[in-house]
Amino acid sequence: MVPDPENSPYTASARNATAVTAVAATLPPAPAYGHRSVAEVFTSAAASLGVPGFENRLNLPPARRICVVLADGLGRNLLKQKSAHTPFLRSVMQSGQGAVPVWLDSAFPSTTASSLASLGTGLAPGQHGMVGYDVLDPGQDKVVNMLGNWDGGVDPLEWQPFSTVFERAAGHVDVTTVSLPQFSASPMTQAALRGGNFVSAVTAHARTAAAAEAMAGAESSLMYYYVNDLDKAGHRHGSQSAQWEHQLEELDSTVKRLHSVLPAGTTVLLTADHGMLDVPEAQRIDYSAEPELIAGVRHTAGEPRMVHLYLESPGDAAGRDRLLAAWRSRFGERIWAFTREEAVAAGLFGAVRPAVVRRIGDIMIAARDPVAFYDTRRVRPTALEVVGQHGSLTKAEREVPLLCFQAAGRRPARG
Repeated sequence: MVPDPENSPYTASARNATAVTAVAATLPPAPAYGHRSVAEVFTSAAASLGVPGFENRLNLPPARRICVVLADGLGRNLLKQKSAHTPFLRSVMQSGQGAVPVWLDSAFPSTTASSLASLGTGLAPGQHGMVGYDVLDPGQDKVVNMLGNWDGGVDPLEWQPFSTVFERAAGHVDVTTVSLPQFSASPMTQAALRGGNFVSAVTAHARTAAAAEAMAGAESSLMYYYVNDLDKAGHRHGSQSAQWEHQLEELDSTVKRLHSVLPAGTTVLLTADHGMLDVPEAQRIDYSAEPELIAGVRHTAGEPRMVHLYLESPGDAAGRDRLLAAWRSRFGERIWAFTREEAVAAGLFGAVRPAVVRRIGDIMIAARDPVAFYDTRRVRPTALEVVGQHGSLTKAEREVPLLCFQAAGRRPARG
């Protein structure tokens, strides 16, 4: 059972603190967990397939086969801005196919680890525990990575103990993940996307062919199709670059091929884990070079646009307030600076179970302007070369598309 946050002394203290409530009210609205977020995509898909125990919160049409295409890094704003590069997706949007929302909230932070875990489990980050790109493991007193460099001392099944949607659905429908080979047994997959069959292929053409073959042999199917090239191009070159636009065109072609080769009538959903914005080189700031911004800090973690700060003495309210004041004085309205209690009170992580509380920073710094923050004591110098960024609460980062259409392709072999 999911723990009841109302019975948590931590949540209660946050709820009853006037100052906490006041600061929480100045933050952007929390993601619409349970209603209109990435956490509802697979749960709604399972419900529309008739899998018991799920609710169709996104009002997806009844279906026998569903393919969810996750385009890493495809923000709603970027898709609108760059529609000239997506003739097929533009035609889907113009046709108004599918009685579903046209956009969703990512999880918070707006980063791959948090959003994919919400997608895979149907839970908010405060439950599944993937509360950032890298976060504190209180048991080891060290910062651990949640994505591609998982710490050997962290068991994915203990860190994220809830059953995934795939595990719950696999006894009722065929469940398949189509992705790159390196993700087949990764700790991230084990933690957030375990269950069903994993089909790997390197090229986009090979993956679409594999998807068509897997789905054609199933009477009822839920498929997850992952595409990461857009995110990679954005990080390296920026979301306004020719390279990013090229990968967007490739994505459009991939989805068009799926439309042609998947069994006729298959519901195809296109969504994303987060958006992206470009940060100029001059605005990539090494905050560890400014002593007042790390005074009393034991660990730093998170994203360049959503920093977790863990204090040497978490109970030192005066020291915490001085640190908050230092960040606010230095950056003013270019950031949101808030405490763990304020984040919980605002619902940014959803309901937070006790085991997850200390994984969240004592203080968090979320960027409002195109600015990014680095601790060069612990990140490689090449980290400051990253152009496209995400993680914070801006619309560019948190709003992702949800497009729905029916494949016109091959007639299923069975059924």
